[in-house]
Amino acid sequence: MDVKLNELGAWLGGRDFTPNGILSAIRRGHDRYYNKYINVKKGGIGGVAMLLVGYVAISYLWEYDHIKHDRWRKYH
Repeated sequence: MDVKLNELGAWLGGRDFTPNGILSAIRRGHDRYYNKYINVKKGGIGGVAMLLVGYVAISYLWEYDHIKHDRWRKYH
């Protein structure tokens, strides 16, 4: 998170892009999200709602082309 724009190439060069590296990065991201929003002492609906909103947004983006074509069809 503290990477400057001119240091981006060196930072990306130090990342592990093997399948195990990518899986461990996804696992670390999941653990950070879970510990920050889900696994809290006084939990609310915020973390689950954020996950649900993200799912709805991604689903809409995946289906946007189909939805766009349905707008112009005539049903009669």
